[in-house]
Amino acid sequence: MSGALDVLQMKEEDVLKFLAAGTHLGGTNLDFQMEQYIYKRKSDGIYIINLKRTWEKLLLAARAIVAIENPADVSVISSRNTGQRAVLKFAAATGATPIAGRFTPGTFTNQIQAAFREPRLLVVTDPRADHQPLTEASYVNLPTIALCNTDSPLRYVDIAIPCNNKGAHSVGLMWWMLAREVLRMRGTISREHPWEVMPDLYFYRDPEEIEKEEQAAAEKAVTKEEFQGEWTAPAPEFTATQPEVADWSEGVQVPSVPIQQFPTEDWSAQPATEDWSAAPTAQATEWEKTEAQTRDLLWVTQLESI
Repeated sequence: MSGALDVLQMKEEDVLKFLAAGTHLGGTNLDFQMEQYIYKRKSDGIYIINLKRTWEKLLLAARAIVAIENPADVSVISSRNTGQRAVLKFAAATGATPIAGRFTPGTFTNQIQAAFREPRLLVVTDPRADHQPLTEASYVNLPTIALCNTDSPLRYVDIAIPCNNKGAHSVGLMWWMLAREVLRMRGTISREHPWEVMPDLYFYRDPEEIEKEEQAAAEKAVTKEEFQGEWTAPAPEFTATQPEVADWSEGVQVPSVPIQQFPTEDWSAQPATEDWSAAPTAQATEWEKTEAQTRDLLWVTQLESI
């Protein structure tokens, strides 16, 4: 497709974006019509998509979109959550008509309903999830473009762009690449300068993760404000009248307390030792009598119990 023109060749930065988003990683199943886009199979059973074929089909799809005179006649559809934001961003950048969310059956065939449309080109995110618009496009001879994985059915698909259409980053990057190529071919932006729109704007984000990040950022901001308030707060002003301080240089009469003198003992003198061989005192004799009476009472009690 782009073999002769160096301008249309895939750049190194584009390859790095594809690898970072996992665009080259397919599934473990392979459709027979997708075999031509497979480069190799990994040991764990995952098929690797040939990014050269992906880039060639991306340029072909961009040429088909640019060929439509009225950009609003191009319908871009994504029923899955991972591609809805990317579809809306693509439509805002290129002027296409987005259908994000559920596709109403009969939009392309039933002329009675209010949502009836007659586009000239259809671009879908997943042929398996968006099978209803593809089927209706076949009824009205509508050419179709689809982002196809290794196991995607290619029935009613005219231009298949092989890529990973399951990952949120891969889907967002593919829509970003397609929008950039369309704008470049129209002459809206230059190929010499990078596009100021970042691919992150096309990525799907879970609302719960966004709420958690906002809550964490709010808590961090509150903590930072409290911390700054403690250090930047002005020192409190003391407006109360200060008590008069007496002149400490004046002589103060301190009452004199007489020092009590205690008699000192001679610690070197030996204390008088008691005579341990002396006869016991009368109190000790009474204790011995009491013990003897108690012992006799115990013997009497034991004999009575026998």
